[in-house]
Order: sequence, then structure tokens, then C-alpha cells
Amino acid sequence: MKFVDFARIHIKAGHGGVGCVSFRREKFVPKGGPDGGNGGNGGSIRVRANSHLTTLLDFQYKRDYRAPRGDHGLGANKTGKSASDVTLEVPVGTLLRNALSGETIADLVQDRQEVVVARGGRGGRGNAAFATSTDQAPRRFEQGEEGEEVEVEFELKLLADVGLVGLPNAGKSTLISVISAARPKIADYPFTTLVPNLGIVRVDEGRSFVVADIPGLIEGAHLGKGLGIQFLRHIERTKVLVFLVEAGRPDPKKDYQVLLKELKLFNKDLPSKPKVLALSKIDTVDPAALRALKKLRFGALPAMPVSAVTGEGIKELVAAMSTAIEGARRLPADAPERKPGTRRPPAASKAKKQKVKTG
Repeated sequence: MKFVDFARIHIKAGHGGVGCVSFRREKFVPKGGPDGGNGGNGGSIRVRANSHLTTLLDFQYKRDYRAPRGDHGLGANKTGKSASDVTLEVPVGTLLRNALSGETIADLVQDRQEVVVARGGRGGRGNAAFATSTDQAPRRFEQGEEGEEVEVEFELKLLADVGLVGLPNAGKSTLISVISAARPKIADYPFTTLVPNLGIVRVDEGRSFVVADIPGLIEGAHLGKGLGIQFLRHIERTKVLVFLVEAGRPDPKKDYQVLLKELKLFNKDLPSKPKVLALSKIDTVDPAALRALKKLRFGALPAMPVSAVTGEGIKELVAAMSTAIEGARRLPADAPERKPGTRRPPAASKAKKQKVKTG
């Protein structure tokens, strides 16, 4: 199945039905009162997360979605039937945005989580609703309200614990195929990986985590060079970043700095995630060079030499990933950053401010 992680669609909720103008007419009640019913409500459009879906491919072929309108009101105080809602299903991890304003509508990160994106119009009132003591035979009625209409962007960000980051041909696909059951395309040339790959890594009984492998980054990726810029969004949700730097490259430290720079320019918060650094393909390096590489430090990060071919260092790397994930899980989720010395506003002030704003 083709992997698609972005789509833009147009949606239109249903109009409400028109209210009815009617008067009660029976054999022995020649001048009955008004009995025009209200129109039914228009259908809304909902978006629901579905864990069985992995791509936004369907929205590439159909980009216009409309909900039905409500039925019109009838005589004898019969309210028109409200229209059914339309539900669109997307993969878990899909971010919804208003395409025109850029405002985030919802971030669907849990299975079956759903949100109303366009609300159907309310049905119009029939003339029975306008009867008063001074106007006992009203001919007034209401048109149904229009349904909401919006352009929506879907952006899929894969949900993974670990994101593999590296230059092209650094060995990410080979590594994920060794530590998990994932079987990505592997070849000895750059840009073999054209789409993100997910793999489940089993640590021991009852413990596992998910790794995401994205296409290799090159210098200038944040400007659109190479393929990585298309998929960097998929590591925004990860708890831990694993940098894979090829041991046989002329300057591994420079490669690491290039990767770090591209992540920071794409999203300034990415480099602050917990990190693990691995020197890959050590089976291609002579013993003397390997001894020197093992002494390298990349900032505060020690270099973990690994070889996906021989298996050297793989268990230690998986253990380091698992430890980093456990540490990241203990951190408070989405905790707002504060500058040193600043204080949070007291709850009472917050409530007062909210009251003034909404009142």
C-alpha cells in the first residue's frame, strides 16, 4: 500500500431543514391553530482515529465530503428527520488543521478518538413555534441554518518511542531489520528508504518499544533538500532519538553536528529530546581506527559502536534505547517550559481571568 502522510480536503456539513407553515384542518375543526413542524438538523462531519489504518491514501482520491441536509418540517407538528452524521476515519497520530487559518483542530493520538470538524445546521422552526396570544395564526417560519464549511489538512505523524536519525546509507534500515521484525528495503546506496518504517523491538517478556526509521537526512534537509524533510514530522512524537553515524566516514563528529543542526532548524525542540548515539558499520573499520573511535565523545554522548551485520553492540544499544525510553516516560508529558525564577500564576487569578474573558 502506498504511504501517504498528508492530505487536504474540503468538507461541508448539512443544512438544517426548513420549518413548515401549516394549520390544523379537520372535519369538525375548520379553523384550527398552526401546526407547522420544525425542520430536522443537518448532518455533521466527524473525524475518528482508527488504529487499523496506516496511511491517508484514500483522501488523495476523494477530496470533497458533504453531509446530508435535514428533512423539512411537516404539518401536524411533525418535525423533519435529522440527517445522519458522516464519519471520516484516519490513522492514529493524525493532526487536523484548518487549512486557511492554520489553527489546530485536533490531534488524534488515541484509537477511536474523534472530533466534530463541521457541525450541521439547526433546523428552522415551523409556524407553530411562533403562535402567541396576540398572533394565533402566524405564517412565519425559518429557513434551516447552513452547515459549517471548512478546508482541512490532515498530517500524519507516526507514533513511535524511538526515532532513528542518520545520513543516507548510515545503516538505519539494516539496524531496524535486525532489532525488530520490520523488513524495509535494504541496499548499499543512498536513499534506499523512501518512506518511514516502523518496527517493534522486544526487550524481554512483557517489555517492548516501537522504532521509526525515516529516510536519511542531508545538509540542508530543513530547506527541502533530499527526502528527509518530507518525513521529519514523524520523529516529532518520539520519546528518544537515536543518532546513527557511520564509523567509516571521514569525520563522524561533523556528521553528528549536521544531523543535530537539521533537526534544530526543523523544530527547535527536537534536539532537547533524550538521545543515544551509535557508530554503525564498525565491521568495515580496521581495529586501530575502531579503538580511536570508541574514545570519541559527541558532546555529552558516548559513542556506542555497533554492527548490524556481525551483531556486535546490538544488545547494548537496545538496552540503552530501553533505558532512555523509561527515563523519558517518567518525565511529565507536555510540561510547559518556564524560565528560571518565574512563577506560575495562582489558580484564583486564572479563574478570575477566565471569568472576565468568557463573561
